[in-house]
Amino acid sequence: MNNPLLVKFSQFFRPRLIDALRGYNKSRFSTDVTAGITVGIIALPLAIAFAIASGAKPEAGIFTAIIAGFIISALGGSRVQIGGPTGAFIVIVYGIIAQYGYANLLICTLMAGVMLVAMGMTRMGSLIKFFPRPLIIGFTSGIAVLIILSQVKEFFGLQIEVMPADFVPKLQAIYHAAGTVDFLTLMLAVCSALLIWFYPKSWAQKLPSPIVALILGTVIVALFDLPVETIGTRFGGIPQGLPTFDPPEFTFAALRHLIAPAMTIALLGAIESLLSAAVADGMIDDKHDPNQELIAQGLANIVVPFFGGIPATGAIARTATNVRSGATSPVSGIVHALTLLVIVLVAAPLAKHIPLATLSAILLIVAINMGEWEGFTTLRKYPKSDSAVLVVTFLLTVIFDLTVAVEVGLFVAIFFFIKRITDLTHVSVAEESPHPDDGDATLMRKAVPKGVVIYRVFGALFFGAADKLETILAETHNEPEVLILKMDEVISMDASALHKLEHLHGKLRKHGKHLILCGPHTQPYFLMHQAGFFVQIGTENVVANLDDALQRARKLL
Repeated sequence: MNNPLLVKFSQFFRPRLIDALRGYNKSRFSTDVTAGITVGIIALPLAIAFAIASGAKPEAGIFTAIIAGFIISALGGSRVQIGGPTGAFIVIVYGIIAQYGYANLLICTLMAGVMLVAMGMTRMGSLIKFFPRPLIIGFTSGIAVLIILSQVKEFFGLQIEVMPADFVPKLQAIYHAAGTVDFLTLMLAVCSALLIWFYPKSWAQKLPSPIVALILGTVIVALFDLPVETIGTRFGGIPQGLPTFDPPEFTFAALRHLIAPAMTIALLGAIESLLSAAVADGMIDDKHDPNQELIAQGLANIVVPFFGGIPATGAIARTATNVRSGATSPVSGIVHALTLLVIVLVAAPLAKHIPLATLSAILLIVAINMGEWEGFTTLRKYPKSDSAVLVVTFLLTVIFDLTVAVEVGLFVAIFFFIKRITDLTHVSVAEESPHPDDGDATLMRKAVPKGVVIYRVFGALFFGAADKLETILAETHNEPEVLILKMDEVISMDASALHKLEHLHGKLRKHGKHLILCGPHTQPYFLMHQAGFFVQIGTENVVANLDDALQRARKLL
């Protein structure tokens, strides 16, 4: 590949499928096909359930699983990632449909796809590590609670015409409809949930519990003609055939209102897909390409709206099932998508008998498994700052929405981080250092001239801790003739701290005093050098060690 453009393009776009197929053989293909079929069967009820819970038609979930699942596996940055609709999007998608309509959801999804591609192309995949774990636990568990709440209507068979999207109105609607419980629907939902929950794990590898619950629930409803709501009674069934290409209609005037929800979809899609890929890495001892994964997720979300699909991302549960089924390459994900396509082409008419109560039971178990409840039981073991981030993010996710929760959660996390780093930064008289064996052990034996004061600066000097430099002269009742700042333990420095340092130097110079910098580290050194601070104080006043600093001080005296 000698073409410079192709070389540059390959640096930005290199799907893991290309590397995974090197040395590919018949044995690996057989294993991947088995894993793909297994995951495809599991994905069917989940895709239907996620779509219905999101306020969309069931086929929207299936078509998303097929198209997005294929694209994410074929073009993604993980060897075993499975993509498609997920439970995390239910609350967001439902809210967007309720407020803006389904047509605008398609536009939001497309816009989110463009944002994800841009994030991948600008190498922002590694930014996921800047989201603290308590924040992720908080919003994941909050979404799980909202999913559970959204399924109360179907699980109990409540007579609610339209379930509100917001938390408080949703609670009010459930409260007012509490007397309309359909006990036949409730019994079917409870039995389905118990079957899934207590299903033997040894059987799950060959026949997944959601499929068993779906088949049994459908057979019972069809056999006994039970008067419960099904896909057929609500949606008329699922169309048998390939998804049709139908470009979404939009106006530029509406785009400005859709930027915020599109960013929410992009943010959640990025976080969940990269978390899922990281989980997969731990299971197969591999390293995914986060930027390539974001590009693939973006492309999938750009394409699915043209076929009426809903947002897609990496699915942790299906990815884990894929790995446990023996998947070795993205071929298994491609087979998973083709399996779903075959099912739709062959068995779509049978879907009209699927009871919504069984689908709600499946979603209930998904939500329970999705929530990271152990994070709440171990709150007392966390630092108070981490506990605050977790609780605030959880409550805001449940009561308001994910965007507000992540924004405020990040702000709280950043605030506590700044405070923690600030508390670790110390400026003290060197002779009074509490660390006598940290390299200053010989300081007491050095001849420090009268009129010279040595200060030890430790930690990171940034805007949160810069004011500590101002305390230096305040602590010395009489300004020293020469002030030595021992900076070999300053690991980082920003413009705010440099400004304070310039102010300190100016104050000393105004009174005919001198400032000497001793042993500045690489980052502070280059910052001060580039800002011209060394010229201000004189390069001869920037020395490597304490002996040179004392020698320079004697000359100045």
